[in-house]
Amino acid sequence: MTSTHFAFSTAFMLGLAGLAFHRTHLLSALLCLEGMMLSLFIALSLWTLELDTTNFSASPMLLLAFSACEASAGLALLVATARTHGTDRLQNFNLLQC
Repeated sequence: MTSTHFAFSTAFMLGLAGLAFHRTHLLSALLCLEGMMLSLFIALSLWTLELDTTNFSASPMLLLAFSACEASAGLALLVATARTHGTDRLQNFNLLQC
């Protein structure tokens, strides 16, 4: 494993660990998800450059578009929950209540 692969796999695992262990606020969970998506984007971009083919050249752009849609939906959810519950702490949410 090269140092580049190690760096991106470490960045992804740090985002996953942050998502698993530090779930106090919704904003921190969204930032961990965004970090994971960006590490996947950079790794996929480098993978397509290493292959030197045009077959997978659209894959990083599709992942980046998906990441932007995920970020906008997450921020809309953050605003909606902050307005209804008054905070973004995940322990204050009751999923059984509409």
